[in-house]
Amino acid sequence: MTGHPPGPLWTGRATNQAQWVLASAGAAALALGIELAVDSPWSSGIVPLLMAVVGCLAVGLLILYGTLAFVQVAVTIDAEAVEVRCGHIGLPRRRVCLTEIASAEYLPHITPQQWGGWGHRWRPEKGTAIIVRRGEGLALHLGDGKVFTVTVDDAENAVRVIRAHLRALAG
Repeated sequence: MTGHPPGPLWTGRATNQAQWVLASAGAAALALGIELAVDSPWSSGIVPLLMAVVGCLAVGLLILYGTLAFVQVAVTIDAEAVEVRCGHIGLPRRRVCLTEIASAEYLPHITPQQWGGWGHRWRPEKGTAIIVRRGEGLALHLGDGKVFTVTVDDAENAVRVIRAHLRALAG
């Protein structure tokens, strides 16, 4: 693998603009929590007010993180690994060394329903996945028997690049 130039050999991404609608609901819950904390006509006592404020803030932050983290995914393949970064700040992130990959498979049609929704998913019979939208993706079959799936545009070319690396590692 020393003949490859430094840097990425393949990059791809996938986005889901519908997640912005859910992010606005999270922002609304966060704003409600702040509004309750700052200017509340609450007359039932401090404990119920505190519970409402903390609940709204927690729900708002969880929804915002859960949606913004999975509004896009970026996949980079270089001479050493496949790296998957989610959201605008790249978290969560997963790096799979090419030496850990037994095979790669192109999946022409992945749906969130197959995995139980959007986001970072784990199902005992299917493995781990990062699902940001329906459509094409790739599945990495790892040497330990686990499978890692990710939705990404141009996944067929990504699989070709991974397979070429795996052949070079084997040869």
